[in-house]
Amino acid sequence: MESLNRYIPYAHMIATVFGLIELGLTCYLVSPWWRAPGIYAFMLFSSVWTLLILIYIALFPPYFPKTFQRTIALALEWITMIFWFAGSIALAVYFGSPSCGADTFCGCVEAATAFGFLLWVTFLFIVIVDTMATLKGRARGQRAKPVVGV
Repeated sequence: MESLNRYIPYAHMIATVFGLIELGLTCYLVSPWWRAPGIYAFMLFSSVWTLLILIYIALFPPYFPKTFQRTIALALEWITMIFWFAGSIALAVYFGSPSCGADTFCGCVEAATAFGFLLWVTFLFIVIVDTMATLKGRARGQRAKPVVGV
């Protein structure tokens, strides 16, 4: 697992880019011109949540090391992974798999679903690597060092 720790900053960067893309897509879905159901709003919330979590993980260890808690960061990563899984599944079930053609709203929903699943996979990787690093540190009786990224 030590060799996978070096990929965590790249995973954070990928999650940031995907989160910004998802934010744009879900802003379009929730725009005032559409009567958006709650799942679109939840995906928008998940996008904002993801960006806030990534800011916390990226900026707090180097600039505010006394206030950064590795266990809290790990719990937030787990919650974010669950949000993306639940939201992507709910969006896929709600919208189904229609043939969009030239319908931009339909294409936007499909893209939001795809990027939601990509974010889930990205956070799944981050959670697995960070959990293993944390458990390895506890087994030795030491505190795991945070993996700083972005």
